[in-house]
Amino acid sequence: MAEIVWLNGRLLQAEAAMIPVTDRGFTLGDGIFETLRLSGGVALDAAAHFARLAAGARLLRLALPFDAAEMAEILAQTAAANGITEGGARLTLTRGPGPRGLLPPAEPRPTVLATAFPLPAPGPVQAIICRSIARDETSPLSQVKTLNYLPHILARQEAEAAGAQEAILLNRAGRVACASIGNLLVKYERVWLTPKLAEGALPGIRRAWLLASGTVAEAVISVEMLRAARALAVCNVLTLRPILSLDGAALPETSLP
Repeated sequence: MAEIVWLNGRLLQAEAAMIPVTDRGFTLGDGIFETLRLSGGVALDAAAHFARLAAGARLLRLALPFDAAEMAEILAQTAAANGITEGGARLTLTRGPGPRGLLPPAEPRPTVLATAFPLPAPGPVQAIICRSIARDETSPLSQVKTLNYLPHILARQEAEAAGAQEAILLNRAGRVACASIGNLLVKYERVWLTPKLAEGALPGIRRAWLLASGTVAEAVISVEMLRAARALAVCNVLTLRPILSLDGAALPETSLP
């Protein structure tokens, strides 16, 4: 079945969906997004995702054209239209079309796009420590899922060139921040740790689950601690994957928290 998307209030075949070439999400990366897990055709933890989206929107001074219940309904409609009950969904919000220049239009017309997709079976990955780019822990944008993912793209390209599938990003201070596609989990001695938000880690939804349950604790993690780890894993709402090796050296354990 061809993919069906939700675009600005309408369900459309993906090939029929059109976004203006002046959309600031396309020209400037002026937007944010959320990726959610679908179960039974329903987006899980929609309230938590909406809260993070709303926080990002406030930072960007971007008005949300929907509330939490409406966002959940948009995603449910998109999932149903594609016949997906178990999988993932993504909601993308841009400031919409605008003139040339950096300042937004006086009366923005936001673009809202939702997609739904099946999930491939997750598997373990090999990882490297990224050396080509660092996470800027001093920027408030480190806490927001913006449309500008170029640092993570560069990190993944570096990993691929090294024969790995994941890259661990350090922050500007040289401490561990995150993985390219999610939060990093580090089993140091007998305790699972994850970098603090102040280190440049994104406030991940699964990360919050693990912290709330006491399974994982926040910590400042040095490269030395990373290399001494018993096990490593990368997580987001869609997957929780063990890391088999770091810079080509096998980890002592292949385990998950």
